[in-house]
Amino acid sequence: MHDTMSKEKMKGISVKKSEDFSQWYTELIQKAELADMRYNIKGMVPYRAWASITIKRMYEKYERALEKKGHLPLIMPTLIPERNFLLEADHVEGFSPQVFWVTHGGDKELEERLALRPTSETALYQMYSLWIRSYNDLPFKRYVSGQVFRYEGGDTRAFFRAREFHWIESHDVFATEEEARQQVIEDMETTYEMLQDEFAIPIIFFQRPEWDKFAGAVHTYAADALMDSGRVLQLPSTHLLGQNFSKPFNVTFIDKDNEEKFGYITCYGPAISRIYGAMIALLGDDQGLVLPWDLAPLQIVLIPIYKTKTKDLVLEKAKELLKTIQGYIPDVYIRLDDRDFISPGEKFNEWELKGVPLRIEIGPKDIENNQIISVNRISGEKLKVKRDELKKFIKEYSKKFTEQLKEKYAVQFESQVVIAETIDEVKKAIDDNKIACTGFCSIDFDGESCAEVVEKEVKAYIRGKRVDSETRKFEKCLVCGKTAHETVYIARSY
Repeated sequence: MHDTMSKEKMKGISVKKSEDFSQWYTELIQKAELADMRYNIKGMVPYRAWASITIKRMYEKYERALEKKGHLPLIMPTLIPERNFLLEADHVEGFSPQVFWVTHGGDKELEERLALRPTSETALYQMYSLWIRSYNDLPFKRYVSGQVFRYEGGDTRAFFRAREFHWIESHDVFATEEEARQQVIEDMETTYEMLQDEFAIPIIFFQRPEWDKFAGAVHTYAADALMDSGRVLQLPSTHLLGQNFSKPFNVTFIDKDNEEKFGYITCYGPAISRIYGAMIALLGDDQGLVLPWDLAPLQIVLIPIYKTKTKDLVLEKAKELLKTIQGYIPDVYIRLDDRDFISPGEKFNEWELKGVPLRIEIGPKDIENNQIISVNRISGEKLKVKRDELKKFIKEYSKKFTEQLKEKYAVQFESQVVIAETIDEVKKAIDDNKIACTGFCSIDFDGESCAEVVEKEVKAYIRGKRVDSETRKFEKCLVCGKTAHETVYIARSY
């Protein structure tokens, strides 16, 4: 059987991203062979090789960043006893509807139900109470990488919203609330470093309204990215838990005065699979995937172009070129596509669909002129590059490719924010697939009734107030007309 895509896949994506984002996204996943939705449990999807390679590299980057900032890894059991959930009232109320419960071991009913881990607070903090003894153990910074499970009752969509997703959680304990607040700031900085710098995803970090915070948190902060559908996708969130979990789980330490005190806890949850979904949805185009250089499973593809008489010569030179480039960048992911049962045009379409950053073409005339043809995946620009300039060209290209993506989408993201003074203006912004920026009375519980009006009339949600600098000010709340104490952002969400 030939190592090739079906004729249907080679046709590429049949709809424009700007005209039908949902269908475009579905075809992207299917035709680029990223995931297979045919697995027979709703919301649990096998990730295929092309996606798995990138997700693995994303994990490596994120874990390295956390470890550089003092976090150490843990591997925790997937099952959590029910009694752990019952210790923190807000947490159990918030998560119980989403828990998958294990009730039997073989044919025997268990004495206590066990939860498939929806999040790790109630698993970790029981152990933290045993591992942390004195102020010398603090700060205590650990992370877990793996899968979590939530019974998502609504619609599911591969990578965006699932019943099983792949993420990292860091859970940190400090002696003071101020140190915990500084960790929340560090988590947000890490998010910008990873998502914007490494994954080319522009985001806004919000403090979530009190009625929309993590179950058991003092405050919740979360990054949102805007998809072409006009909906935002929540990406990493970080939570100041204070002592809300340390008290029920008895996470204490002996301080310098030999007094026992409760620790202050933070938790941070970058969902790698969801970030991947945001990245492919945001950066992709009508031809298929576009991926940052470091995350592309294949970074360079060589396409030999020949007729029967010139086949041996071109293939020989193409193989020499492959070795030459591997010498320039020893760890480059490169492939010579010498399949002779499909045409060069079909190969171009296939590798564009798969998001290969750089295509290099070589034919008889190129050999004669001592050059290659390079094709940029972002712009489609074709360049003739002399062989003696190739080393410099490839090294510069590999460094600049992701920067091109970052510049392109940072400008696009800012243009999606619309200033709105009234409910009608917010409605128009949302209907135009934008984010509305407006005045609001309060993101404390005092403003919840105004938020309910927005949800009912606009069918969108208060995402919160920006954590970074906010330059826009409003005099009145768009709903109640009272003094606007906050500038908030409103959007539909996944």
